[in-house]
Amino acid sequence: MSPVSSADDGSAAASVNVTIPWILVCSALVFIMVPGVAFFYGGMLRRQSMTSMIAQCLAATAVMGISWIVVGYSLAFGGDAALIGNLDHVLLNGIDEFDMMDGGEISYLEFVLFQMMFAIVTATLVLGACAERIRFNAIILFLIFWSVLVYAPMAHWVWGGGLFDQYLTVLDFAGGTVVHICAGVTGLALCIFVGPRLAGTRKSSRAHSIPIAFLGAMLLWFGWFGFNGGSGLLADASAVHVFFTTQAAAVFGMAAWGVAQYIKVGRVGVLGLIAGAIAGLVAITPGAAYLGFTESMFTGAVGGALCFFAVTFIHSKLKFDDALDVFGVHGVGGIWGAIATGIFADPDLSGGVAGLIHGGTDLFIGQIAAVAFTVIFCFAMSYAIIWVISRFMKVRIPEAEESIGQDIVEHGEPAYL
Repeated sequence: MSPVSSADDGSAAASVNVTIPWILVCSALVFIMVPGVAFFYGGMLRRQSMTSMIAQCLAATAVMGISWIVVGYSLAFGGDAALIGNLDHVLLNGIDEFDMMDGGEISYLEFVLFQMMFAIVTATLVLGACAERIRFNAIILFLIFWSVLVYAPMAHWVWGGGLFDQYLTVLDFAGGTVVHICAGVTGLALCIFVGPRLAGTRKSSRAHSIPIAFLGAMLLWFGWFGFNGGSGLLADASAVHVFFTTQAAAVFGMAAWGVAQYIKVGRVGVLGLIAGAIAGLVAITPGAAYLGFTESMFTGAVGGALCFFAVTFIHSKLKFDDALDVFGVHGVGGIWGAIATGIFADPDLSGGVAGLIHGGTDLFIGQIAAVAFTVIFCFAMSYAIIWVISRFMKVRIPEAEESIGQDIVEHGEPAYL
């Protein structure tokens, strides 16, 4: 996610006036994903948990936004040390709207804003895994430490010139590792540590509002065009390419999930179709600019089917109570997307970096290594953070309060009268 210089001075001058508003629009599109997550997740929970999910998404927005301004951006994009950035830009020191990035397309301040939205959305994705039983104050405290100890290092390693960039050949256009694997694995660590919901809660926790979940999914889908489309940091033909691969992967992912669901259970549901679309979007995220049209369709389709069987396997065999399938969709989908990028990356689209089918092995090996490192690091750090927090406070609500629902117990604001 670094700026690309234009071909000549004339095109650069022409693109400045277009790119600046384009990235601002994309930043707003990414931010739309926050209510998208709240509605998508909230609609799939009990009616007693709708307010709680909205509140957690709002809290994640505040925590990640403040953390990013205070120290997160500096740790992610300050300096080129392998492990972590520096503190040169604490409280955005030395950054203003007139300080243009290399290539002269957008300002550093605009880049800070765009990246802040990514940090916020990544945190909201985590929340679905431990829904309906983690305390509100516990998740806030967790995100404070997680933003600095997990998300900032991941962003630095992939996009900030850090570990992966220095020692591996890795392509992650819009966040397969930084966003989706990180969120999925973090969610897995939380749901394992906090434990499953009560049997009664799980039994009654069917989607209380399919229309709300559908609305949330469509907001996510809509916001994803800014998520992927703005990651090239240019308003040019490459953004059109990314828009198309994003849409293609989504519709093929939806279709593949629907077919897999029909084969297994004999029917297709709305929740399955929108989950398939999200799975396709997750899968294309790391390679949206680097894969050709056919490859993007294939990546989305495999992502939809693979995530369906992953979710089914987790629920039936592993028994993890990943309440809203954060690992099954974002973790598994992100892993597949990163590997697919290593297989299909077209050197004509990726600056000469070739995937496996184009004769390149370095990228494929690098993607595998990046996936493995991301899974291990995010799981270990996230588990350690919540474990330490649990030494000082209770992280799970009592059984009686879980039965009543967090909307009433923690917030005193039922979503429905």
